[in-house]
Amino acid sequence: MATLSPTDPAKAPARPARRRLMRLIMILAAVPLVAFLAVLAGFAVFVAGIEGREAQAGRRADGIVVLTGGSERIVEATNLLLEGRGKRLLITGVHPDTTLDEIVRTVPATREALECCVELGRSALNTQGNAIETGEWARANHFRSLLVVTSAWHMPRALVELRRTTAGITLVPYPVVPRRTEGGPAPLASLRLLGIEYVKFLAASLGVRAWPAVTSQLRDPGRSPPP
Repeated sequence: MATLSPTDPAKAPARPARRRLMRLIMILAAVPLVAFLAVLAGFAVFVAGIEGREAQAGRRADGIVVLTGGSERIVEATNLLLEGRGKRLLITGVHPDTTLDEIVRTVPATREALECCVELGRSALNTQGNAIETGEWARANHFRSLLVVTSAWHMPRALVELRRTTAGITLVPYPVVPRRTEGGPAPLASLRLLGIEYVKFLAASLGVRAWPAVTSQLRDPGRSPPP
């Protein structure tokens, strides 16, 4: 009886096809792992960048902008204004009902010391809106440089958004590191916060837009703050 030899043409094509199939399966199985490792590496770089970023002591700018989200940010920004580190201060993302008097009660300064130079931005609904509001304000005041005050973990995303709306304006980061208190967030909670912020940072870097970013009518950035 005739048998097929190992080099018989009837069997030869089956082996390369099987090898190609196995190679394809291995590649498809490796893609999620590679993607996960890339995201993990990016997250590590993101966290290291936050921990390594320090406030630039002594730096001055034409204006100061603080993105709301914590009382410590506003205190730091107010201190910078009182130190003469900027001519004017914009607090962006203020609740529509918040007044300057209410802010004065949370900072080490009098109303008289602030009412000349502080403006309350009430139109921003998110970080993208903060950037839009800041760009309008900086251009209205003809500023060429800004001290940017926000939390350290929020700073990377804030700078991504601000660079889109402040072309030609030098941004000087002034990150605020919240003071740790007894009973504060557990390490796992902090890691979760950083993870969420990293995802938002990636979305901002890729140009994923939040809507809406500001209220229907952006206020006049040159207008004096309400009492």
